[in-house]
Amino acid sequence: MRIDAHHHLWDLDAVQYPWLMAEGVPRFFGDPKPIQRNYLLDEFRRDAAGFQGSVHIQVGAEDGLAEARWVQAQADANPDWPMLQVAFCDLTGDGAHEALDTLQALPTVRGVRQIVGRAPGEDALTGTNDLLDNPRFLEGLVDVGRRELSFDLQLLPELMEKTAHVLSAAPDTRVALCHAGSPHDRSAAGLRDWARQLRALSDLPQVTCKLSGLGMFEHDWHQESIRPIFETCLEQFGAARCMFGSNFPVDSLYSDYAQIADAYDALIPEAVKPQIFGGTAAAFYRF
Repeated sequence: MRIDAHHHLWDLDAVQYPWLMAEGVPRFFGDPKPIQRNYLLDEFRRDAAGFQGSVHIQVGAEDGLAEARWVQAQADANPDWPMLQVAFCDLTGDGAHEALDTLQALPTVRGVRQIVGRAPGEDALTGTNDLLDNPRFLEGLVDVGRRELSFDLQLLPELMEKTAHVLSAAPDTRVALCHAGSPHDRSAAGLRDWARQLRALSDLPQVTCKLSGLGMFEHDWHQESIRPIFETCLEQFGAARCMFGSNFPVDSLYSDYAQIADAYDALIPEAVKPQIFGGTAAAFYRF
């Protein structure tokens, strides 16, 4: 089964997404106007032709639980499309334990995400990097692992070594590294630095890498420009710890789904395609 391990859906009449609907706010990933509309499962399934299942990743809803319940409803209404989800949870909040209880009652929930880093300029304003210094964040990560849930980690290369130190104290928590660790500097020197810092995470056996979202920092990407990222991830993690994700519809700002899938297909060695396009995600998210 071919699985897209990282995508989003939204119904703007059912769940509010303040970041998505903001007007005149420049974002690191580009102008969101083309995606300021409903993006539902039927359209995603048409985009993802050739795939048979997916993992929905939380995407900054005003009410994370409302989003998770809405995603559950979509999965229930479409039993012919296996869709699991990673929901939002503030692991530093006073009610984190109870929030995890509530989320875990939803059959599709396999993990949680709380973004540690998006982009240098935005992080400076939001303070998301401060999670790494909060002892309650580590406590929450340990609780996530104790429940046999996973944690989706979105961060920047500059935070990898510090994050690896935190994760080493939660060895039973399985971690999915979003977007190959967001290598935002695509110069040769920038990619060398990303690869060096990535080693801190790839050395941790509980971390799996998503080959996803590579257009967010290189809007005019092409197959050869992302080849070094693929080669580094496969060398450091191995195919059993790498999985495909489209990051749709965000990455639809730069390319269509077929362009992404075709480029990945060309870059991934034939022998490990079944693993990266399905096997890793099936095992990690427990399909």
